[in-house]
Amino acid sequence: MKNVLVTHADEPIGRRVVKTLFHDPDVRRILAVGDGPPPRAFDRFLAGSEPRLSYSRADLARHRPVSALFHSPGFREAEIDTLIHVPRHGAAADAHAPIVAGVAERTAEARLVLQHCLEANDVTSLVALGSAFVYRLPPGNANRLDEESPLDLDPDVVPETRSWIDCDMIFHGELHNDRVRVVLLRVPTVVAEGGFVYLNPLLAGPPGLRLRRLGYDPLCALVSDKDVARAVQAAVHSRHPGIYNVAGSEAVPLSLLGRWTRRPSLPVPRGILAAAARAAQLLGRDTTGASGSHLRFGFTLDTRRAERELGFRATNRIGLARAGDGSLRLETASL
Repeated sequence: MKNVLVTHADEPIGRRVVKTLFHDPDVRRILAVGDGPPPRAFDRFLAGSEPRLSYSRADLARHRPVSALFHSPGFREAEIDTLIHVPRHGAAADAHAPIVAGVAERTAEARLVLQHCLEANDVTSLVALGSAFVYRLPPGNANRLDEESPLDLDPDVVPETRSWIDCDMIFHGELHNDRVRVVLLRVPTVVAEGGFVYLNPLLAGPPGLRLRRLGYDPLCALVSDKDVARAVQAAVHSRHPGIYNVAGSEAVPLSLLGRWTRRPSLPVPRGILAAAARAAQLLGRDTTGASGSHLRFGFTLDTRRAERELGFRATNRIGLARAGDGSLRLETASL
């Protein structure tokens, strides 16, 4: 039986992970952690004299709140042995990679969560969601990437991608830890019910027009939020540490993905993109939408390691459905 803590459980993917684990008979207790009040979807999970789910609020990017969480009565009572780190991805993450004390908030969270996991004697497993956008992309769309593919360590990589790479390397450094089993799941664009997309740096932020380089329309690998939660569940019960690609079978061009999520992209010449990037820097805004190799080259993911070692294979397909206003949008459905 597992006792798990789930971070950012008040955001869409975190909520999906909590729901999946709540219905897992081999999970005894769940401590959900978020920034805001508990989601209304948790009301029935929190009900009863001895609920299996409890909820706490904490700012995971700052040392004092994280330390208080790990030393709290709720943490001790839940007897947490497994921590699931879901990075921030909901409405609060619309600003690209917020900075806390000179460090990207996403990176600060990864460091603090890992540090406290290593210091907590009862925690023996850490499962973290990472990004497949950390990979270096050779020219073209025929990039089939496995877990041994090199990361994009170019010093000029855009800040949003850099924060994902920093988190990846933080968790990567503890893969051979003898006491805490570390599992890192690298996921591409996550599609949830209602046509919402998460964890794609090119589409982060509110709906609206994006720029992309003329002559390029990169292929984007997809995975459903339900399959991400199932992959987390498989990693919780597995004995294997390591890095695993997690993806579905679908991939679509960025232009179509943007159109279906109300984030259409406008192809413009390279010079205009460079000027837009400079203007964004002068205004103190993120430049992810105006630069980066992922705006030119696409990829799909080799997921055979997850199938072999975790026993996980995506079981949801992603397709198009008509919204109430008649527009097409992405939807997920079981195979």
